[in-house]
Amino acid sequence: MRYGIQLPVQSQSTLYTEPWETTAGPGDLVAVARAADAAGFAYVAVCDHVAVPRRLAAAMSTVWYDPVATLAFLAAHTRTVRLLSHVAVVGLRHPLLTAKQYATLDRLAGGRLVLGVGAGHVREEFEALGVDFARRGAVLDETIDALRAALGPEEFPEHHGKLYDFGGLGQRPRPVQPRVPLWVGGSSDAAVRRAALRGDGWLPQGDPRERLAERITRIRRLREEAGIGEPFTFGAIAEPLHIGRPAWDVGRRTLAGDPEVLAESLRAYRAMGVDRLQVRFRSRGRAELMDQIAAFAAEVAPRL
Repeated sequence: MRYGIQLPVQSQSTLYTEPWETTAGPGDLVAVARAADAAGFAYVAVCDHVAVPRRLAAAMSTVWYDPVATLAFLAAHTRTVRLLSHVAVVGLRHPLLTAKQYATLDRLAGGRLVLGVGAGHVREEFEALGVDFARRGAVLDETIDALRAALGPEEFPEHHGKLYDFGGLGQRPRPVQPRVPLWVGGSSDAAVRRAALRGDGWLPQGDPRERLAERITRIRRLREEAGIGEPFTFGAIAEPLHIGRPAWDVGRRTLAGDPEVLAESLRAYRAMGVDRLQVRFRSRGRAELMDQIAAFAAEVAPRL
């Protein structure tokens, strides 16, 4: 089981943002990404929203960096860590445009892209961009199929579907990877089925532990029934963590304590079949977050 992290600063939902992030900037983002890279993290992740309506701004905030621009920026400041969109709402854009952006990113980053995709949930965002919110699941299904074609090795990719029809258009650069890993986000029944039948991996949205095992079993069953034998990555998002005994209130849901105590708790994810565990650390500033990342890599990860 390897581990990754969603980066701070680049998205500032009240569900997970620490107070210090509101005044942080690109330098802080780079420093944390470099710390994760140096600590051997499997990936760093960024989110995606084009625009947030007033009714949701208090909870979601309006701070959402563009994922392609952000990951390209971070690619120049990191060496080996993979670059994950968690998740890109790809149905908001034409798949040829999305493919062009992410293929270029994969080329510039030396083949480090993991494309995480999701259906989206903000109605006004879809309406402003002229996309049918009610049919976003069907749109995502075909978009995934179109992206498979457009991100493949062919210089002139083709896709002929109900929503998108293209062929005979040359598109370069091609990705470095022969097959860009495509992980599907979401926890609904439709999202789980979509991940099983169309994805290379699954990114749940913070599901409680007790729900994960059943969904992992379902994905395995669906893939077996469909005769899909390719490798598949099972993700999970762990509870907030704090290594050591905190001298401040880290919240009742936070797992805090000595490295072995935390490792024992996190090993339960591996027992369920999780391959990639996304971790998040409570912190009061950039320095504390970087210390937590280093401590996790040195003291907790070897016990996993």
